[in-house]
Amino acid sequence: MPRLEELRMISRVARMYYESGMLQAEIARQMGLSQATVSRLLARSREEGIVHISIKIPHGVYTGLEDSLILKFGLQEAIVVDCLDDDEKMIQRELGAAAAYYLESIVRPHDVVGLSSWSATLLALVDAMHPLPRKMGVQVVQILGGVGNPAAETHATRLTARMAQLLSGEAVYLPLPGVVSSDEARDVLIREEYAQEALCLFPQVTIALVGIGAVTPSPLLAQSGNVFTRAELDLLQEQRAAGDILLRFFDGQGRLVSSGLENRVISMRLEQLKQVRRAIGIAGGRRKFQAILGALRGGWVNTLITDRFTAERLALEVSFSTHSAG
Repeated sequence: MPRLEELRMISRVARMYYESGMLQAEIARQMGLSQATVSRLLARSREEGIVHISIKIPHGVYTGLEDSLILKFGLQEAIVVDCLDDDEKMIQRELGAAAAYYLESIVRPHDVVGLSSWSATLLALVDAMHPLPRKMGVQVVQILGGVGNPAAETHATRLTARMAQLLSGEAVYLPLPGVVSSDEARDVLIREEYAQEALCLFPQVTIALVGIGAVTPSPLLAQSGNVFTRAELDLLQEQRAAGDILLRFFDGQGRLVSSGLENRVISMRLEQLKQVRRAIGIAGGRRKFQAILGALRGGWVNTLITDRFTAERLALEVSFSTHSAG
């Protein structure tokens, strides 16, 4: 076929596909071509410069920043949320809305969703969620002890119950404190039948939703009573703890801090979290920056949902290869 005639056919196919919105099969029928030929001509339209594809990123969408975080920290996914300023309550609300949409998009039939108990951001997530239109046999299990101060305990119960309702699934509670008085007390409590139902589901969790905390506890966690004493928090800081997930503390490089306090915690272990198909860390704000950085360096979460201010700071950090911590 002469060069000009070939370009004419390529242009004709390109206009039908890109401007008229016709399907490749429709173009093939109308022009008497095979669908494979139509596909080849569309590819040629880009090679010949007849078609130029450009993507206009909407204001408030940060795909380049997300790609940077994925590459730098070896993440499966990163979601960067637009925020007007570095206000913690506003960030929690925006992160919760973004996480709700993401969860609605990725949840599959028979997933086991693990949920941290004492997180204002996760509460915002549940408040922003829409109910799934059909039952999928999902289970929602608490992966951090949910018993504490009665005035705050309703948050943990509401979180698990409401998410299970929204997912048309079953709620499995962990009716134990997040922190107990001694190693011995922990060993006794986790052997109880009512605790084993939740604990035995930990290895089966397919989606985990966790907050990332600074060493100084959040107001909600502090109200819950599931916190260490001031002296114990000082000990963690002396050991250079940067933050925690599920009350399991790690340093700025993501290495677990071994102080003995971890033996009094009732929650999923971070080594278990690391095996979850989609371990989603949801956190942002200046106060939590070092904790988020440590969590990413340790590889404790494989998906991050954060605000753009935090994401920009993370992207500027010196590259650091994630490693198997602990």
